[in-house]
Amino acid sequence: MKKKIVVGVTGASGAVYAKRLIEKINARPGLVERCDLVFSEQGKKVWEHETGNFSEAMFPNKIWPNDTFFAPFASGSGGFDALIVCPCTMGTLGRIASGTATDLISRTADVMLKERGKLILVLRETPYHLIHINNMKTVTEAGGIILPASPSFYTHPESIADLIDEMTDKVLSIAGFKGFTKSWIDD
Repeated sequence: MKKKIVVGVTGASGAVYAKRLIEKINARPGLVERCDLVFSEQGKKVWEHETGNFSEAMFPNKIWPNDTFFAPFASGSGGFDALIVCPCTMGTLGRIASGTATDLISRTADVMLKERGKLILVLRETPYHLIHINNMKTVTEAGGIILPASPSFYTHPESIADLIDEMTDKVLSIAGFKGFTKSWIDD
């Protein structure tokens, strides 16, 4: 059964991860029933700064404003299966951990947790202080998945693109999509 997913993009550095993740999802039309996008205002600015271009017209996906709760996935009755926040700021993590839904991304995370959907937060910031760690613990205990953007090197990456692909494949694999993880044992 195809899944309905949401990709939330916040203002942490790492727009290249979100860009590649969205490209991979859109490159396989049979992969999902629907993939909607939500960008925070800072997420748009960081995307523009890091990739050199941001325009909503560049995406075939439905893009929802982050300041509305009128998206179908803002309610459990919308039937969405997963939210991937990539990259995820520590502020977004904190709002999710506290259950404070101040925007569409944090509201969708709240819905995923209460409906037992998949919530994957691709954290990019480092180092962590105790509040970050406690927020990660809280989200994990509530059923979310913390997936720091920490690429490995046992795959023998030859480029930054290889590192980005490794992380986005891991995200998609954890989201329940088959065929995205390369086994380093095979090398």
